[in-house]
Amino acid sequence: MSRIGKKPVLIPAGVDVKLDGNHIAVKGPKGELSLDFNPEISVEVQGTEIVVSRPSDDKIHRSLHGLTRTLISNMVIGVTEGYKKTLEVNGVGYRAQKQGNNLVMNLGYSHQVIMPEVEGISIEVPSANSIVISGADKQLVGQFAAKVRAKRPPEPYKGKGIKYSDEHIRRKEGKAAKGSKK
Repeated sequence: MSRIGKKPVLIPAGVDVKLDGNHIAVKGPKGELSLDFNPEISVEVQGTEIVVSRPSDDKIHRSLHGLTRTLISNMVIGVTEGYKKTLEVNGVGYRAQKQGNNLVMNLGYSHQVIMPEVEGISIEVPSANSIVISGADKQLVGQFAAKVRAKRPPEPYKGKGIKYSDEHIRRKEGKAAKGSKK
């Protein structure tokens, strides 16, 4: 039995779960999310818990069992607490700001990099060197944060670029001076 799949997902107060065949919709204070899961996996709402079960011990059923339970759990956490990614902008002259619904960044290019806010995501810029991306959908928050980071990934020599706040950049030593042979 899958250790993750056999755990029931607790439904907190204020969260509404609707199950219709192989479609589940979760509604809470932070928003509404829905998921179409594999029809071979069975999902049941029992009181204040969501129970996921599988028909057999086939490899595909074992993998879908844990996956489905985790996706449903992420939906419940997303509509109650939400997800957040914090990015740091490092470099001389590198900065970010919010103009209307757009994230405008100066990243050392000859032009500004403009990223429009996606539906389901909110962007905050508490300082010129910090970007906070938040929303109810874990996958959407992570994907948008990755797209922002990809505009100027951190480089290993000076650490310039956009990095996650909890990311550690492995630094490299610069090129050695010409006369320093040993």
